[in-house]
Amino acid sequence: MSGKKYDVIVVGSGAAGSFAAKELTQRGLEVLLLEAGPDISEEDFLASPHEKKPKGIDLIPRIRAGLGGQHIQARLTFFRDQLKHLFINDRKNPYTTHPENFFLWIRGKQLGGRLHTWGRVFLRMSDYDFKAASRDGHGENWPLSYADLSPYYDQVEAFLGVYGSREGIPNLPDGRYAKTTRLNSLEKNFKKKIEERWPERSVIPWRHVSPNLKRIPRPILAARETGRLTIRTDAVAKKVTVNANTGRADGVVCIDRNKKKWLVFSGNIVVLCASTIESIRLLLNSTCGKHPAGLGNSSGLLGRYFMDQCPSILFGSVPYSTGWEVDNSLPQDPFHGPAGGIYIPRFQNLDTVTHPEFIRGFAFQGGIGGMYVPDDQPAMFGMMGYGEMPPYYENAISLDPRRKDEWGIPVPHIRCVFTSNERKLMMAQLKASREMAEQCGFDIDFGGTGLGLDREAEVLPRASWPSRFIFRKVFRKSMAAGAAIHECGGVRMGEDPKKSILNPYNQCWDVKNLFVTDGSCFPSAGTVGPTLTIAALTVRACEYIAK
Repeated sequence: MSGKKYDVIVVGSGAAGSFAAKELTQRGLEVLLLEAGPDISEEDFLASPHEKKPKGIDLIPRIRAGLGGQHIQARLTFFRDQLKHLFINDRKNPYTTHPENFFLWIRGKQLGGRLHTWGRVFLRMSDYDFKAASRDGHGENWPLSYADLSPYYDQVEAFLGVYGSREGIPNLPDGRYAKTTRLNSLEKNFKKKIEERWPERSVIPWRHVSPNLKRIPRPILAARETGRLTIRTDAVAKKVTVNANTGRADGVVCIDRNKKKWLVFSGNIVVLCASTIESIRLLLNSTCGKHPAGLGNSSGLLGRYFMDQCPSILFGSVPYSTGWEVDNSLPQDPFHGPAGGIYIPRFQNLDTVTHPEFIRGFAFQGGIGGMYVPDDQPAMFGMMGYGEMPPYYENAISLDPRRKDEWGIPVPHIRCVFTSNERKLMMAQLKASREMAEQCGFDIDFGGTGLGLDREAEVLPRASWPSRFIFRKVFRKSMAAGAAIHECGGVRMGEDPKKSILNPYNQCWDVKNLFVTDGSCFPSAGTVGPTLTIAALTVRACEYIAK
């Protein structure tokens, strides 16, 4: 056991954990930050994943990674050989799903977590998300409003330096932008044609975080400067311990990732930021006399209402343009390459029911002409769709009693099933992306959803037959639930302890000194990426903890 008792133990060092470390140390608290993976250094970011020769779907590197133990991570759309060390080994970190309901769980375990591989798009949610249940009667409202969270969005954006443009879209609130983002010439042409044809669809530039060339998350660097942060990497959390007399959390039991020895850390407050599925798993594994069904689970809802956004993809070329175009007015990241592209916010079922065949709607993120190709090759385009999955009690994270990971910890079992609602939504989602591409005269190389490829005849027309064959075989699992990498829910916030695990400040109803601030706290999924909201909720919760 560590001899020191910390004011706060934070589990996880990604979007939530890094901001928890910053906010708590800057407010005078001694913090221990636990990370299951290794530390990082500049050597992890030397080889650029943006090669000067296109490799199609990078078939050989994916096969090689699969044989090396990354058979699930290699399914990721943007997986590259130069990025593989930033994703976990699937053999050492197994999980299970129903045979007919595969879930693509993409993970990165190192200091900073998935912040080293995410798309860097930073979007605010709105009351169309937080109060959606009041509009359509499905699910539960969040126990807070946009007005409650807006000041914390401001703080996070100001600290990180976010690039964006002010657009005045009610369901995609504007933020605080350090620099203005722009569309390239092909994207401007796309915007003109789409908005003329469909006035309800807004095509805007990305809103994204400025490059972090120091690599270690900036909130962690700020926390280090206080002198009140201790970081322990290679510490795989197994359970949160509870004092039998007080009923309060009093520490975290870990296993050294390399030596496989027990580590026990003591703290006055525990904040879980391990990522959605890992935080649920940790709570389920933290059973004791007062919490036999998992820590904080008096409602019986721990792990329930798990969600991910419904994915679709459309990819192809622009036959009337060659080469690529990037906005050099903004600082660029030499490792990850240029950020930027188009974003189309949700335009369905907002103030009125426009698509009665499904609940809520979808949004698109992509790029046109911004991906590297040689000057004599057609410009490329890609659009990823993100549809909202409502919360269902049956979709849940549980523990598999028969499987354990490399460190002897029971692994999660993931059930995330598309209902007829999501199937109809994804069909409309893919249809919308196709009609926009066709309106602009693009050539489509492939398109599909988690239900499978849309039109197999047109798959990768310029690729070799082995690539086309393998692509057809693996596509469905590569675009399964989980492919959006926006998993959330399972430790939901709420106003009623009987319907939620956490109160409006991310505090566990059953264990008052336990907080959870990652995506698992979301009562609903929305259509924007969750990262900014996770960071803002964490800042708000840490302010509450310090007070």
